[in-house]
Amino acid sequence: MKKYNLALQNTYNNFKKTLPILVGIILFIAIVINTIPSKFYNKIFIENNFIDSFIGASIGSIMAGNPINSYVIGIELLKQNIGLTAVTAFIISWVTVGVVQFPAEALLLGKKFALTRNIISFFFAIIISILTVLILQFL
Repeated sequence: MKKYNLALQNTYNNFKKTLPILVGIILFIAIVINTIPSKFYNKIFIENNFIDSFIGASIGSIMAGNPINSYVIGIELLKQNIGLTAVTAFIISWVTVGVVQFPAEALLLGKKFALTRNIISFFFAIIISILTVLILQFL
């Protein structure tokens, strides 16, 4: 019973910490979606898997964050008719590439390691997003 109560308490504490972040992200998305017209997305994403995944990975790399928020943003991007390749690349790079965190990572783990890890993660975000869409087309 002690383990159950401890698990319940930990879950409650995590939920309490996460809820304000999720609400903030949802409000931010609502503002962005209402201020940026749909035509803007059509100009950036041209329905070319490689280019769209490169753009999605680039945006995700700059706007690094945690996975929970990326899923919420990804759903909203899909609702704006942005291709699955771009959204997948965005989500992967959002979590794995960190332009914003690069200085701290370079300081703690070394500049060469941080640069190599971020470059590899960026290119794998593009490759994985394209492969994901290709595999889903066969299913």
